[in-house]
Amino acid sequence: MNIFEALRESHDRQRAYADALIQTNGDTPERVEAYQRFKSELQAHETAEERHFYIPLMEFDNGVDLSRHAIAEHHEMDEMMETLDETEMSSPAWLAAAKKLAEKVNHHMEEEEQKFFQMAGKLLDDKQKETLAGQYVKEYKAQLS
Repeated sequence: MNIFEALRESHDRQRAYADALIQTNGDTPERVEAYQRFKSELQAHETAEERHFYIPLMEFDNGVDLSRHAIAEHHEMDEMMETLDETEMSSPAWLAAAKKLAEKVNHHMEEEEQKFFQMAGKLLDDKQKETLAGQYVKEYKAQLS
């Protein structure tokens, strides 16, 4: 497995969790569970991705701007989750904020998959891609537990 395959697996989970989340209603156990699952996935992914994908890419001149942009988007998503945490789940504002977060996450993943992965693929050699995948998965699992 290479780093791109490892990241895509998490992206697929995030898409499914985001879709499930915005289908929920009110302050219900389903919404609480869906949000917790989505938030945990997103946070574990962000941390592992920054440490084992973006930080290594910053060693290359062509990887610096791309990495900074992606990490800045992670920060925006963290702030959106903070807003959700502070908003009453039964409020219409909560669902609006959740939809906004889901859109941001989907935009970010699409940008990674369409642009960033191609550039990173040119910067990293096959051995690095495999090594980073192993490090990413290990960190990701540690963050989830």
